[in-house]
Amino acid sequence: MKTAVFSARRYDKTLLAQANEGAGHELRFLEDRLSPSTAFLAKGCEAVCVFVNDSVDTEVLALLAAQGTRLVATRSTGYNHIDTDAAERLGIALVRVTDYSPHSVAEFAVGLLLAVNRKIARASVRTREGNFELDGLMGFDLHGKTVGVIGTGKIGTIFARIMAGFGCTLVGHDRYPTPAFEALGGTYMGVDELLACSDVVSLHCPLFEDTYHIVGAEALALVKRGCILVNTSRGGLIDTEAAIGALKSGQLGGLAIDVYEQEASLFFQDLSSTVILDDVIQRLVSFPNVIVTGHQAFFTLEAIGQIMRTTIESISAFERGEALVNRVPRA
Repeated sequence: MKTAVFSARRYDKTLLAQANEGAGHELRFLEDRLSPSTAFLAKGCEAVCVFVNDSVDTEVLALLAAQGTRLVATRSTGYNHIDTDAAERLGIALVRVTDYSPHSVAEFAVGLLLAVNRKIARASVRTREGNFELDGLMGFDLHGKTVGVIGTGKIGTIFARIMAGFGCTLVGHDRYPTPAFEALGGTYMGVDELLACSDVVSLHCPLFEDTYHIVGAEALALVKRGCILVNTSRGGLIDTEAAIGALKSGQLGGLAIDVYEQEASLFFQDLSSTVILDDVIQRLVSFPNVIVTGHQAFFTLEAIGQIMRTTIESISAFERGEALVNRVPRA
């Protein structure tokens, strides 16, 4: 099938081409993000392959449908960037990557937590400059602390397992409790109760209408003072302005995020030689107890390889008229 691959970076081109060996799909790699102004680039393509910061809203889907696109494959598990209702009305099938190395994100979340707690990035910069002073680098032992996990699916449970290995007490919140989390010694509770008792809170839930800004001003007022907040899931889970306020007051002791609610205009591109106009992200990175990375938690060889293989398998299944096992759930 002719497939337009939007937001294609060098690694996408290499690994998707490898996954396509033997499948024989005609891949048209495009560095542009999918938007109303770039949708025309997919003209003549029956399938379109997108990533998390591509815009797949009603307008874009209508443009794609008019050009003959019948399938949209997202190289991600989350699909909040896609208007599923509009796709169904327009007869466009949607597939995603339902399963790829959950260890990649869970391990990165632990790395972010350690980095912000033990001031690792700050210490690295100091020693490069010949400063070996310890003042300002003190953290706290994770052993014996309470770690709250919001979202205890595959990634959240693996994160919890790692934290259990540190000797942490586990509390969790999820609309669908899992025996695997409880087997680790985890206790389920409401969000408010979790926030109030946790020394660390890590977010591993999808972004839906009811989870948008699940950590907002009201929630942050409840957190245990000095709590470290980690987010490797979706940027919209945190009200960034409210988080900045909590950092200023000391309510939050640290923030480590790999996702940001306004990341679409920033992430996956080199802006080091430009003036960044987003004042919020500029304020965030100015805090000594904040670490921001550019949505790289998923970025391991194992995870990317599985993402590409699953994407090609879904395109092939669609071409053959088979059932789509990775179809995006209908709204």
